[in-house]
Amino acid sequence: MSEQALIVSCPGCGATVPWGPQSRYRPFCSERCKMIDLGQWASESYRMPAVETMPDGEDSGSRES
Repeated sequence: MSEQALIVSCPGCGATVPWGPQSRYRPFCSERCKMIDLGQWASESYRMPAVETMPDGEDSGSRES
């Protein structure tokens, strides 16, 4: 049985990239795409949504004992 290399798409430009040690910048196709992505994070262009949660044991309503 032959093992097939996993192929992924570069998140920067969409080029195909084999997932393996030969792909130095995986999942990116090149250092350029990797640095562009890093710059997007550094400039806060990418944002993670914030979800407010109550700490364990706290309730938003009042309780009667």
